[in-house]
Amino acid sequence: MKPGIHPEMVDCTVTCSCGNTFVTLSTSEAMHVDICSNCHPYFTGTQRLVDTAGQVERFNRRFGKRAPAPEAAAETPAKKPAKVPAKVTADAPAEAPAEVAAEATAEATAGA
Repeated sequence: MKPGIHPEMVDCTVTCSCGNTFVTLSTSEAMHVDICSNCHPYFTGTQRLVDTAGQVERFNRRFGKRAPAPEAAAETPAKKPAKVPAKVTADAPAEAPAEVAAEATAEATAGA
């Protein structure tokens, strides 16, 4: 290893939000963590809700159960039926009169 390029390791005091503290080696002297081995559900076998910055409340405010407004459903107008486009054959263009399209269809069926 090259001398002088690695950071110096010092004793670091780690403090958890549950109140647990322990000492380890790190490049900084103090750390604050949200979850440690004393309060993590994997190690304790219990489950607790960790809500950082109110994310659960924010979700419930935005997407919570909403009662449908009965007046809004009654006021919506009925949908208009969709227009069906005229049938266009491969031989006759769309602008051609009905007689030309009928002749093209008759020729196509007779030739088959």
